[in-house]
Amino acid sequence: MGSSLTVGAVIITMGNRPDELRALLESVAKQEGAPVQVVVVGNGSPVPDVPEGVRTVELPENLGIPGGRNVGIEAFGPNGRDVDILLFLDDDGLLASHDTAELCREAFTADPGLGIISFRIADPDTGATQRRHVPRLRAADPMRSSRVTTFLGGANAVRTRVFADVGGLPDAFFYAHEETDLAWRALDAGWMIDYRSDMVLYHPTTAPSRHAVYHRMVARNRVWLARRNLPAPLLPVYLSVWMLLTLVRRPSRPALKAWFGGFREGWTTPCGPRRPMKWRTVWRLTRLGRPPVI
Repeated sequence: MGSSLTVGAVIITMGNRPDELRALLESVAKQEGAPVQVVVVGNGSPVPDVPEGVRTVELPENLGIPGGRNVGIEAFGPNGRDVDILLFLDDDGLLASHDTAELCREAFTADPGLGIISFRIADPDTGATQRRHVPRLRAADPMRSSRVTTFLGGANAVRTRVFADVGGLPDAFFYAHEETDLAWRALDAGWMIDYRSDMVLYHPTTAPSRHAVYHRMVARNRVWLARRNLPAPLLPVYLSVWMLLTLVRRPSRPALKAWFGGFREGWTTPCGPRRPMKWRTVWRLTRLGRPPVI
């Protein structure tokens, strides 16, 4: 049986992937059930030609991934309240099936406590899912759906009541860890997050380090994430573990220099409001297989 929940989609673009964007929009238009309302945000760039009915917002400057997505959320009314569910899709992605929106409606209807769904990202040519795209520590089997503690930023669905409860993505992060910040706040407010292997976004296999600012942003935002959300006793544990993991991975000297620069920046710059999660949320994260020390 279908659900009456309304669905919108937010897509941010820098205008440099017009063919991929059009293909994505076509895959959204083919979704079963009531039409998905779409907003495309030009993040510091004009929006390429889009089909009739797709709304566009052009920003004069690049606000980063969370900032651009927040603008898209507000295009659906305060906290996205004009729809029940928002899909967030990378502009070079492609919905693999025509039933993804309907599966989202069914999932959110069946589970009133479900706040966020993380889709499976698969390479369009090989069908393979990278380990880093499975948002849990036990990631060997990407075909296993499960409850998780975070989600993938460019392939997900969020119940808009989550934004009403905890606010949007952290604008200042610009890039990296903004999803985990929202996930932790949502979990602390009582919402749950699911990884669904049957909801697939095709996306070319890439390395996150292709972004020039990757190492600096990852380190800075990791510190901000901890400062904003963790109880004080867990702060040094969490950041020490991540520093050790970074060193074990043996990044290049320039990458390591950028990482430590970002780590220092994370301590010396404002991180936004601090709202440490409840200890019962720490226990919930632990029971879900990812205690907030890693």
